[in-house]
Amino acid sequence: MDEKKLISSLVELAFAEDIGDGDHTTLCCIPPTEIGSSKLIIKEDGILAGVEVAIGVFNKLDSNLKVEVYINDGAQVKKGDVAFIVKGKVQSILQAERLVLNIMQRMSGIATVTSKYVKELEGTSAKVLDTRKTTPGMRILEKQAVKIGGGVNHRIGLFDMILLKDNHVDFAGGIENAILRAKEYLENNKKDLKIEIEVRSLEELRDALGVGGVDRIMLDNFSPEKTREAVKIVNGKVELESSGGINFNTIREYALTGVDYISVGALTHSVMSLDMSLKAI
Repeated sequence: MDEKKLISSLVELAFAEDIGDGDHTTLCCIPPTEIGSSKLIIKEDGILAGVEVAIGVFNKLDSNLKVEVYINDGAQVKKGDVAFIVKGKVQSILQAERLVLNIMQRMSGIATVTSKYVKELEGTSAKVLDTRKTTPGMRILEKQAVKIGGGVNHRIGLFDMILLKDNHVDFAGGIENAILRAKEYLENNKKDLKIEIEVRSLEELRDALGVGGVDRIMLDNFSPEKTREAVKIVNGKVELESSGGINFNTIREYALTGVDYISVGALTHSVMSLDMSLKAI
């Protein structure tokens, strides 16, 4: 997958829906030769993300725009900080403003929340994972933000890992059928992909271990007590991931059971954007 191409397509679509046949507000009051500068002001404490993407957005609209960066992706920022200054044609700055803010506010919000989850896991061996519960078209950016915040990306899409979830298992006729078909598929198509299977009970967990050949097992909606039991049963044979309704208040309890990963959909599906603005100098 070409991430740069995906981001470029996203930016093109975003400009198309925002600018349409012209930014008539800007065109009516700003001369095309007007040169100026704007600064990105942080209005809320958090983790900054999206600076590199913003530079790409400015350059895609107008390659003559120059961005002077003062704070890089991944840095802790506080209210009043100036992340960068962009200089060039005022028309171009104004036309790029909303897209830059939409991307950076969203990415920074995700990075900030992810960072809080990561800190909550300190002292344990567990890592926080994102999910596919992302904004359509923005998945690459949102998953980049998770990494900037210190989290770990799960699969990017349906193409880079086999994840046999409950519906796959049920439609395939059970744990054994699902795993064996997955292994056969990979062999026949000469693909080297990791296999993960979701289990809903300790019985299904034992079934998956009995079949073998999987790289990770997802414990779906297990209680912390059952998760501890699952960790003992697996005894390090495969990676274990906890999933299902885990939030900030419960994640540490799950981490202390000894699982390797904990997936949290809330990192991307319901996060609040970090407040910032782009103001004329």
